Amino acid sequence: MNEILRMENITKVYDNGVTANKDVNFSVNKGEIHALMGENGAGKSTLMKVLFGLEKCDAGSIYYKGQKTNIQNPGQAIQLGIGMVSQHFMLVDSLKVYENVVLGMEPKKGLFIDEKKAIDLVNEYSRKFNLKLDPTAKVGDLSVSMKQKVEILKVLARGSELLILDEPTAVLTPQETEELFEQFLLLKKEGYTIIFISHKINEVKAICDRITILRNGRSEGLVDTKDVTAEEISKLMVGRDVILNVDKTKANFGKVLLETKDVTSFNEDGVKVLNKVSFKLKEGQILGVAGVEGNGQNDLAECIFGLKKVASGDILFQGQSIKNNPVYKIRNTGISLIPEDRMVTGTAADLSIWQNLISDKSDKAEVKKHGLLNIPLIKEQTSEIIDRYQIKCMNGDQMVQMLSGGNIQKVVVAREMSSNPRILIANQPTRGIDVGAQEFIWKEILKFRDAGNAVLLISADLNEILELSDSVMVMIDGEVSAYFEDTSKLTEEELGLYMLGVKKQKIEGDVD
Repeated sequence: MNEILRMENITKVYDNGVTANKDVNFSVNKGEIHALMGENGAGKSTLMKVLFGLEKCDAGSIYYKGQKTNIQNPGQAIQLGIGMVSQHFMLVDSLKVYENVVLGMEPKKGLFIDEKKAIDLVNEYSRKFNLKLDPTAKVGDLSVSMKQKVEILKVLARGSELLILDEPTAVLTPQETEELFEQFLLLKKEGYTIIFISHKINEVKAICDRITILRNGRSEGLVDTKDVTAEEISKLMVGRDVILNVDKTKANFGKVLLETKDVTSFNEDGVKVLNKVSFKLKEGQILGVAGVEGNGQNDLAECIFGLKKVASGDILFQGQSIKNNPVYKIRNTGISLIPEDRMVTGTAADLSIWQNLISDKSDKAEVKKHGLLNIPLIKEQTSEIIDRYQIKCMNGDQMVQMLSGGNIQKVVVAREMSSNPRILIANQPTRGIDVGAQEFIWKEILKFRDAGNAVLLISADLNEILELSDSVMVMIDGEVSAYFEDTSKLTEEELGLYMLGVKKQKIEGDVD
């Protein structure tokens, strides 16, 4: 096969002295699906930012289609035929599909946008790659999987031949992922090249031709996918054997710790986001909450934790109502929350590790001396937590934003679990992190459950739901649509069918 891209000896050192890439070599053939894998902080994102012109490397060369090139910005990358679909969609929800696709390159008819030409463009690509998109649909009304397709179409419409896809299946069901993979194979058949960034080894094995693995900013290996096992890939990424499946003890449920009764809630626009949600969570139980993103799972977590108002119904902790209590009271009751977005609501990125770790305890007497924060004690405790949770950093004074994604997530998990709660709401606890950090967090959640506490696990990763959960409930349109007391015979495929509403259960009474 002909080489379309070669990156030679790429080195990138940030202003703070952190080396993100060190002499990295990366080669991609035309018409292949090439996986780029590695732990968070391994340098994958930096390497792709250099390729797309978002970062400038300190040393090294880029050859595209055999020509040495110096990509200064994303506009230049796009002109060359390189497109990037980031993990966080860059769409305008208030605009229609065709308006998003042609944004910045609108076809004109006189002084105005040629809507027919723009719609025809979307229809052409949609038919060619079986994307099944309605050009006139409002983007804000689309499902997550359809938004993903709009992003891909945007890149294709700009003439990209090499597509960089960053965690494209992070929030999709197995069925949606399978459909997306069919579209990737169509692109490959048409001669397009895909760089597929993913932490999901089973997906890489299913769709990719070759894998480049980075570790600690260096090239660790280039392998043919067919020649390596999932365990071998994990070991190359992390540098040691990683447990990909958990070996958990049999659940031993105790008394009910948390109960929701017909909880109903509305968003700021007056739209109902939760409709009479009832369930019970017991000691020693991990209750998984599955659902296509945006079906009320996050709203449920925020209602329990006091971040969103409950319009009707009740929330009970050990029999006492905590409905609409302020967050600090919820915390003092014995409930902690790992929020779904570690950067937006999970941490203060420009503060230090110790400041983030103390943020939920700063009013507590045990961290004060003469009414002021006892900084030496706090820093000593921070060092112990850094060791306990294996947070890779220089020291507790390091700013959180300078850590890798997996280590930022460990800071959040450490803060929420070190306050000794009885209930942990774990909302996407391992989203976008590597297998090593995931393995550690899974073990911590299981230890917490085995100590007689309870976990409400909300995750878009169905493997995570099935590996960790003792019981599972499915949410659609803000309602509990299915409940499984025992997960031992439940598969990702079956769970996906319930999430999409293809299969349904009749729910009677409380889920417990």
